[in-house]
Amino acid sequence: MTSTRTDPIIVAGAGHVGLIAAIALSRNFENVISLGVVPGPSDSRTTALMVPAIKFLRQIGLWGSIEPHAAPLATMRILDGTNRLIRSPAVTFDAFEIDETAFGYNIPNVTLTSVLVAALQQSTARHVPASAVHYTPGNDAISVEANDGTTFNGNIVVAADGRSSLAREAAGISARTWSYNQTAIVLSFGHTRDHNDISTEFHTEHGPFTQVPLPGKRSSLVWVTTPAKAAELLDLTRDQLSMRVEERMQSLLGAVTVDTEPQSWPLSGLVPTSFARNRVYLAGESAHVFPPIGAQGLNLGVRDVETLLETLPRDGMDLGAASVIATYNRRRSPDIIARTGAVDALNRSLLSDFLPVQMVRSGGLELLRTFSPLRSFLMREGLRPGSSFGFPRKPAGHA
Repeated sequence: MTSTRTDPIIVAGAGHVGLIAAIALSRNFENVISLGVVPGPSDSRTTALMVPAIKFLRQIGLWGSIEPHAAPLATMRILDGTNRLIRSPAVTFDAFEIDETAFGYNIPNVTLTSVLVAALQQSTARHVPASAVHYTPGNDAISVEANDGTTFNGNIVVAADGRSSLAREAAGISARTWSYNQTAIVLSFGHTRDHNDISTEFHTEHGPFTQVPLPGKRSSLVWVTTPAKAAELLDLTRDQLSMRVEERMQSLLGAVTVDTEPQSWPLSGLVPTSFARNRVYLAGESAHVFPPIGAQGLNLGVRDVETLLETLPRDGMDLGAASVIATYNRRRSPDIIARTGAVDALNRSLLSDFLPVQMVRSGGLELLRTFSPLRSFLMREGLRPGSSFGFPRKPAGHA
């Protein structure tokens, strides 16, 4: 049996960005619908939430439930793990250099999902555990058909439905996509030495090998390598894989025991031609996809949600008006395009065997190591774009 509902805001997708969007919007608007199926408990990845994202999550009342399950990232260091002729110097970034106690906090995805689902249930948003299958944008509203037979008529749709977004396609927004000859292996492991809240990223010829602290003597790992190498690693026994991780970590954390099932993810990139159109606002992976470097993914998605809240009017004006759409595009485009380009360039520089590229990369890291003002500048910009220039942020609800 089919039915039709009218709701001003429909959030499509129930991943982390979609859940955060539904919760945040429900704090400011009535009749918010969260439309999507919550991911199952099989995801062994973790997420590093950085200071600006944490500030926003605190503002909407979520951080207090997340913090007890997360580990701080007080120090980040980059080490050269290649065997190339030109080797880069070690660079250490300490949060205290920019007057922070930590750059962010790392939390298992499964735990984060549980916290967000609990918060959604306590909010005024209505969760519908179904998937959108068809969108029809109109002049005054947008119609959304779900696979449970329900049709929703909304004022706008927040498309948090992932890289293969149906909402983005229905809005007429095209996207440029590309693939890397790389696969990311993700897992968590225990270790005999304290990590001391330090995250270490080894730069290798095939991509970054990044350890991020978890509570206690545990860490998460993202190991980016070639598809063939990834397949080889996944075929190892748990003990063999633990030894390989310890070896690549140079035993910095002592003996290693891999304690989750390793998973693999092919790396790709995506950037759309627009970030809002025809009553559809893109957020999360519908708006940006890139390699797992610098903890940008979910943090950029949180900025999408924060910017949307700042952009949507509270005075009864049409939430999908052309002027509101244009403002969101203007605010998100520079940040997303710059981040996508920077992550892509850094990743490709790791893979390049071209000697001048290696020299430029090594020289840049040496400059960061020795020139603290530049290091502090980049740390601030890495957390919040424009913060080092004193650019003001618009108050919520003003275009």
